Amino acid sequence: MPNFLPINTILVPQGAEYKAVCRGLSGVTGSIPTVVAIPLGMKPLLKYLQQSQGNGQFLAPSRVVIMGICGSLSDRYTVGDIVLYQDCVYSGKRQECDRTFTAQLHSYISGKVSLVKSLTSDRMICSASEKRHLGETLAADVVDMEGFTALEFFNAAGVDVAMLRVVSDDCQHDIPDLTSAINSDGSLNPFPLAMGMLRQPLAATRLIRGSLKSLKVLEQVTNRLFSGYSLK
Repeated sequence: MPNFLPINTILVPQGAEYKAVCRGLSGVTGSIPTVVAIPLGMKPLLKYLQQSQGNGQFLAPSRVVIMGICGSLSDRYTVGDIVLYQDCVYSGKRQECDRTFTAQLHSYISGKVSLVKSLTSDRMICSASEKRHLGETLAADVVDMEGFTALEFFNAAGVDVAMLRVVSDDCQHDIPDLTSAINSDGSLNPFPLAMGMLRQPLAATRLIRGSLKSLKVLEQVTNRLFSGYSLK
């Protein structure tokens, strides 16, 4: 592992993504960064980060890696691909990941990861046609629901951020609209989640398969990234 400044914290959306990262770290010996489960969505995440800042977390100088899964907006990226963000756009605004930190991570896992531009959305992008349209019009490669908020917050606080994710759904197929299953606190509501899946069984099956594959890759890349790495 290159001689990084200490990576203090891994932030990862709560639920299956958080569990995958924890599994990836379970066999790592020595000290590892703190893993923090964050809420889903822009507003819940901002509220959480503001409260955490008030409690003295995430103080500069420090380095934070945000991990998880994302959706593809381009034919170039498909399920299971590992991507490292250069920046995130939202509503005509752009926030950059820390260039030095990102370059160091990229050189360490080069050949296994692609540098991408990301779109952050305040809702799930479900239809394949909308994914491709957004990718073309905004020149974005992938989409998530937290990236821009996290970058805006940490850039203002002087905290170096890199964002490493795994693609869980491609831009060739629809996925179920599960936006209504996300509670106002950023947690998932099981009943609307199940109903959303049942309404579109084929899309749901494809989403589940893609999620399982991407979560396994997320676990593997976490282990590979932090094996042998200890905070100094």
